[in-house]
Amino acid sequence: QVQLVESGGGLVQAGGSLRLSCAASGRTSSRYGTGWFRQAPGKEREFVASISRTGSTTDYADSVKGRFTISRDNAKNTVYLQMSNLEPEDTAVYYCAATRTLGIPRSSLLFDYWGQGTQVTVSS
Repeated sequence: QVQLVESGGGLVQAGGSLRLSCAASGRTSSRYGTGWFRQAPGKEREFVASISRTGSTTDYADSVKGRFTISRDNAKNTVYLQMSNLEPEDTAVYYCAATRTLGIPRSSLLFDYWGQGTQVTVSS
């Protein structure tokens, strides 16, 4: 069992930056690939980025590629999402999730553990 807690959300102006953290407790987080998803009001949850267990492989949604960077520190059981050049369209609740699946899937159905989410609001 893995417990995930997100932090770092907030209100930022367009063009600004935020860094989200996802702290894992329970079984060692390095056993799991980790992803970030987001859900805006009235929209479905969508894939944002993911990182493999070792951090050697990453994947990004086209909408955030070049602006967001996912990384992990397994010694701290923490995964980060550095978000730069934020746009109002990035406004959403951001969730981190862990998967036992080998590789780094994009489908939320393949993630086994979820955090409660952190709100990111980007003002224009």
